Amino acid sequence: MKKKVLAVLLILVLCFAMTACGGDDSTENGARPAEGTTLMMATTTSTADTGLLDYLKPIFLEDTGIDLQWTAVGTGEALAMGESGDVDIVLVHAKASEEEFVASGAGVKRFPVMYNDFVVVGPEEEGKYGDDIAACFGAIQDGKLAFVSRGDDSGTDKKEKKIWDTLGIDPTENPNYIESGQGMGATITMADEKEAYCLTDRGTWLKFKNDADLDIELNIVCEGAKDLLNQYGVIAVNPEKFEGINNEAANVFIEWICSDKIQKLIGQYGVEEYGQALFTPNAGTDN
Repeated sequence: MKKKVLAVLLILVLCFAMTACGGDDSTENGARPAEGTTLMMATTTSTADTGLLDYLKPIFLEDTGIDLQWTAVGTGEALAMGESGDVDIVLVHAKASEEEFVASGAGVKRFPVMYNDFVVVGPEEEGKYGDDIAACFGAIQDGKLAFVSRGDDSGTDKKEKKIWDTLGIDPTENPNYIESGQGMGATITMADEKEAYCLTDRGTWLKFKNDADLDIELNIVCEGAKDLLNQYGVIAVNPEKFEGINNEAANVFIEWICSDKIQKLIGQYGVEEYGQALFTPNAGTDN
């Protein structure tokens, strides 16, 4: 009788072990990620539109066993998701807003990751305004030329509004100033359809300009101005302020993306396809 009981118990244990090790969430090497190893990120549309996160995701999973999931929105909305405790980490590009996010207690610490730059694209010839952003925006305003703004409180939208403000120009006085309320890729496409100008990060521009299916006819008409730098930072959401934050996974991601290995991969991303990197890594700097 005792032998039968022991046999039944052994079978139950084996069944439980097989169930625990089953499922479709195993990594490529057969190891199953532990409980709680999904990292939820809010990020800007440019990291998604450029394909960078799709490129990094499987590498992160292989290196750490953590599954990276993200929502790509404007920087303002991404930070708001962090402020509500809806995500574990944010990867965005508006330094002043990021610093406010940390100062408010919503974020732990900001780490620079990479940068590219903003460019103005439009229906005129390549390089029309050189690096003179004042001449470019002034001509758009004076000529009442069509301009498509994201209008979504994203990092790009914040940069554009700051340029207008610095120049003392109210773009809404231009009847052909339009707000798309959409991400960068959709805004570029709208500007192309309307033969209009827009401000875009270079990474998304390269991705869309080289997509043969889109047949974008706009050109870069202004680039290289000092205030067009586009810096990205990563911040873990404060686990002391919100319950359920996967701070351990967030810290693993920060260390991982700032590591020499991944910084090198970021610096190589896009070179083969576009002839230049979509982002320049700069972890460890004070940018």
